[in-house]
Amino acid sequence: MQFNLLVHLTAALIPLIIGFIWYNPKVLGTLWMKESGMTTEKIGKPNPLIFLWCYLASFLIALMLTPMVIHQFGFYSVLYGEPGFEEPTSELGKYISDFMVNYGNNFRTFKHGVLHGTINALLLITPVIGINAMFEKKSFKYVMIHAGYWVLCLAIMGGIICQFS
Repeated sequence: MQFNLLVHLTAALIPLIIGFIWYNPKVLGTLWMKESGMTTEKIGKPNPLIFLWCYLASFLIALMLTPMVIHQFGFYSVLYGEPGFEEPTSELGKYISDFMVNYGNNFRTFKHGVLHGTINALLLITPVIGINAMFEKKSFKYVMIHAGYWVLCLAIMGGIICQFS
């Protein structure tokens, strides 16, 4: 199993693409601005640097999502560091090779990645957004706008990573 940079770079585009749609005034942008106390004056002109930082942060999310949507990483993590791990001809190397031949493609579908991306968004991202929102005295609508965005983003990112990595 190898790391696929192109897949992760592609998955990192998802939050930007969905964000352009999700936070558009014709979709949820107007409601988001109302719930967050944001104005068009505060937003100002688009800053390319913000989009670059968002893309880099999304790339980090894609990296972290990978072992959560691909079960075979758990197998590798248990054996990593064991004698013979990096030697294909060792007893462990042969075991790893046999295991991957038999089970390396199990649960490697877009649908399965969507499932795990959604679970992570619901059980990890949404509570973080909710905790911040409570201290910032934001509404339930505010939480649902952002949580819905991240559920959709992580679902699609998880699908792409699981299917194509």
